[in-house]
Amino acid sequence: MTRFDWLRHKWLQRLRRRLGDSGRSSYSQCGEDMIARFVFDALKIARPSYLDIGAHHPTYLNNTYAFYEAGSQGVNIEPDPDLFARFPAERPRDTNLNIGIGDQAGELEFYVMSARTLNTFSAEDAKAAASGGRARIERTLTLPVRPVAEVLAEQFPQAAPDFLSLDVEGLDLAILRAWDFGRWRPRVACVETIRYDGGRHAGQTPEIAELLADHGYFVYADTHINKIFVDKAVW
Repeated sequence: MTRFDWLRHKWLQRLRRRLGDSGRSSYSQCGEDMIARFVFDALKIARPSYLDIGAHHPTYLNNTYAFYEAGSQGVNIEPDPDLFARFPAERPRDTNLNIGIGDQAGELEFYVMSARTLNTFSAEDAKAAASGGRARIERTLTLPVRPVAEVLAEQFPQAAPDFLSLDVEGLDLAILRAWDFGRWRPRVACVETIRYDGGRHAGQTPEIAELLADHGYFVYADTHINKIFVDKAVW
């Protein structure tokens, strides 16, 4: 995100508040939050709880800020310490965790990219982005990683989050494979499914949709970058 993009984003926020804009604004990359909002409206869930894994920024390119702005609260997980620093001040109602999420506990090398949206624990994805010219590897950090089941048990002991946003650049499928859908079943999930071939040519990760279909979810919408899945049992 450039300084110009950030200033433009904040200026638009101030303008909407000044004008008293009662319309809904999207903060996601491709309007995924508004698609999810439509589903929750249909389900008559006014303030869905959420788990945002790979939250990136409190407001910019964020899939849960629109819900937070409307009164919801949930859990944001962002491993990059620089990006995370904004969350406690800008999302104080939420629980904000500066950790990585995986399928088991430990420490992993975290690749901080020149384009922070491409930060990843996946060495393969980081090197592919660098070799394809999409971003440079600026540095690596050794960061703690906690199992997704452990975090769910700690943060959602009574019920699953209504909304799951998952964007961890290459490890999304591993996290979903470790997810216990029998115990924690989000009503709606937004998962990044786009994959790059090392350059700028994009494909999809079909295994994600196949896994979620096996657990009773269907694809409600596809923005090419992300798919929005809905639990058939509640639709």
